[in-house]
Formats: sequence, structure tokens, C-alpha cells
Amino acid sequence: MTRDRSNVTALLEDLPSFSRQNRGGIFLVIKGPDRGESVRLVDRPVHFGSSPSCEMVLSDKTVSRKHVMAELVGDEVMMVDCGSTNGTFIQGSRFEKISIGFGAEVKLGRTVIKFLPDEEVVEPEPSHDSAFGSIVGFDTKMRQLFNLLTDVAATNATVLIEGETGTGKELIAEEIHNHSPRRDGPFVVFDCGSVPRELIESMLFGHVKGSFTGAVTDRKGAFAEAHGGTIFLDEIGEMALDLQPSLLRVLDKRAVRKVGSNTYEKIDVRVVAATNRDLRAEVAKKTFREDLYYRLAVIRVSVPPLRERGSDIPLLVQHFINSFNGGLNVTPEDMAKLQRHSWPGNVRELRNVMERACLLSRGDSVNIDDALSSEAGGPQLGIRTDLPFKEAKGQLVEMFEREYIEDLMRRHKMNLSAAAREAQIDRKHLRELIRKYGLDPRQKFDGDDEQE
Repeated sequence: MTRDRSNVTALLEDLPSFSRQNRGGIFLVIKGPDRGESVRLVDRPVHFGSSPSCEMVLSDKTVSRKHVMAELVGDEVMMVDCGSTNGTFIQGSRFEKISIGFGAEVKLGRTVIKFLPDEEVVEPEPSHDSAFGSIVGFDTKMRQLFNLLTDVAATNATVLIEGETGTGKELIAEEIHNHSPRRDGPFVVFDCGSVPRELIESMLFGHVKGSFTGAVTDRKGAFAEAHGGTIFLDEIGEMALDLQPSLLRVLDKRAVRKVGSNTYEKIDVRVVAATNRDLRAEVAKKTFREDLYYRLAVIRVSVPPLRERGSDIPLLVQHFINSFNGGLNVTPEDMAKLQRHSWPGNVRELRNVMERACLLSRGDSVNIDDALSSEAGGPQLGIRTDLPFKEAKGQLVEMFEREYIEDLMRRHKMNLSAAAREAQIDRKHLRELIRKYGLDPRQKFDGDDEQE
């Protein structure tokens, strides 16, 4: 038994860039005469009681000599009452034997013990590579991230990616999948912030015909679609509190129950989640479930914003030029402008600026001034006054259409019908725009069998 709480209190304080949960966990006394005492559960069972032979000795006189025992059974934590006089309780219910998860509070006598992850700070060596798949960077934090992702990708561990909007969280999730043994399986993106609240359970878990108005056929949910692969839960912090228990059950059971069904279907998926919120602060405000946070943050990585890795800007600029028009150059003066910019939209903003700069290029140099003015919403808006009116207007419309359609289809996972409904445009016109800009490499829109 120990009073060292460093691994526990850190959970709700500022955390380092990378952390992981070790096998087992920590039992912490949060109420009673022994408050602050803790004990780790690893491979050997842990007994709680007043007997000196217990791994956690309690001075609470209402606790039996050997009151309750905890042990790891595979990946489950089982608690067994040892025939105590006053019983052991969770959420007011007495139990003889129960499986618990992180965040569970167990009451014995006047004592309450909470089960928490044994979280470890991870400080990987920087990779020698300046890229991890399609993610580029030579900043030390990025190369540390590349090294960690290389190790994590080979496992089935659940990963929580934290970072500001535009830092590339979805790209990281996709590269985890691409570097994993599941690379040949599906990679399914589910944006928790863009799905109407009343549809989220149906879209995540599926539904059976007739389960609600409009359910004219059975539907597979995102988890079932990701079977054998990876599901990426983007903006997980936007999920309503009352919907979070359903997601937690899926993560615990590795099985889904469709809306309107009474049976669970086993699923084999790897879960990667992302958020631009501080979920620990949301847990403290009780707007995000503590047990769900622990379940998601088995491996936790924080992606640095672009302003903290300014030395990577030249590398990223060249990477984007190679993607859009490899024959162009950036003058030293323009590169200095790019490095002075604050980049509130992070790498996504830089990518958009470079795409515009290449599109608006004059000669063999990119047009940084007009591209940055357009990004900032300045009066020029990227307009080329050196071109005939019709041509300049055409370039601006094309830029808008490409960005609008690309983001629309990404959010709807290339679902033509859903995207057309949101954009309020005809499916045929949307299909033509997709083909025009080459945004559908799978060419799924040749027939009328798109998902509804």
C-alpha cells in the first residue's frame, strides 16, 4: 500500500504529449478514514480489509477482515465479495461478484474506493524519418509522434488523438490504420459533431426495419461497416452525454445492438477517436463521462499546433507544392511571410493557402500574397485582376466548388444521397461536380445503388 498518488492526480491535470495505460489499474480510497491510500492491481489479486494480510489494509471499523478481492481475469477486472458482514456495493446495489471498469466506485463499510487507470507518461525517441505515411514533419515532437505511432499501429489498442482543428487528426487515424495489420480492412470515419442527434444511434449501431418512422429497411451502422478494420470517431467530445453510455457498452462488449433489436452482434473493430476539446476538463464539468474517457484514452497522443512547429513550415510548403504543382518555387521573402503567419487553422489552413497559391501562380513562383489575403478574408479574396473578368471569375468559382465538394463528401463518407440532401442540390449535379474535380477515386457513382 502507498500514498503515492502521482499516477492518479495527473489524470485531471495538464498531461504530457503522449501517455498510455498500463495493464491493470489503481484503487484509490476517495472516502473514509483511509482517504488517499492507493494500491495497484497488476497480475496478483488484491484484497481489501482490516486484516494485516490484505494488500490494502483499511482502518474502517465497519470493514471485515477480508472484505473484498479484486483480480485480473484476462482483460477484465473482477471484484468478489469475500463473505463480508456489511456487504460490498456499486451504485447502491450489493454484489457478490462483478466486472468493473475505470471510474467505478466501490463502497465497503464507510469506505469508498475508486478504480482508475495506471497511466504512464511516454517519451519516445524521435524517429529518424521526417514522415509517417502522408504526414510530414521534422520537429522533435512530430518525430516522437511518428515513433510512437509506428509501435501503436501494430497493436489493437484504442487511441485518443487530441489537438486543435486542422492539425491532421483524421490523417493520423488513417495512417494508424494503414500501418496496422487491419490495413486491408475498411477505414470508416464517423463525425460525431455533424450527425443529427436523433440519428446518431442508428448511424453508429444500425437499425432494424420498422424500428422508427422512416426505417423502411434494415441498416448496418458504422461499427458493423468497420468490421475487420478501424472506426474513426471524429470530434468525440461533441457526443451528447445521454448517448455516451451506448457507445461505452459497445466498447466494453465489442458487440452492437441495432436500434429496435434485442440481440447483440459481435464486431471486430479497432477504435481511434479524436477531439479538439480538453476532455479532462469536460469530465471535471461532468459533460463527458469519466469511464468513457478512460476507455478511449488507452493510448493518448496530443498533436502540436503549427505555431509550435514553425520550423516545419518549409518542409510542409514543399510537400504541398509537390502535391499541387511540383514545378513552382517559393521566394525567401514569401517563405518568411508564411513563417510569420499565426496559422490559427493549422496545417489545414497552410494546405489551403498553398493550393490557392499554386492555382493563382504567375510564372514559376507561387502567389503567396493573394493566397494569404484570400485566407484572411481580405478585400482581394484571391481575385486575379490581371486576368479577363470571365477567366478570373471561373478560377474563383472552381476554387470554391472544389473545397466545398471535397469537405462535403468527406463528412458524408462519400455518401452521395446524404451529401446532396445537406447541400440541397440535385444528385446528378453533385455527381458531375465530383467527377469534374476527381474527388471519387473509387468511381462509385456510376449507378443508382448508393447508400441512402
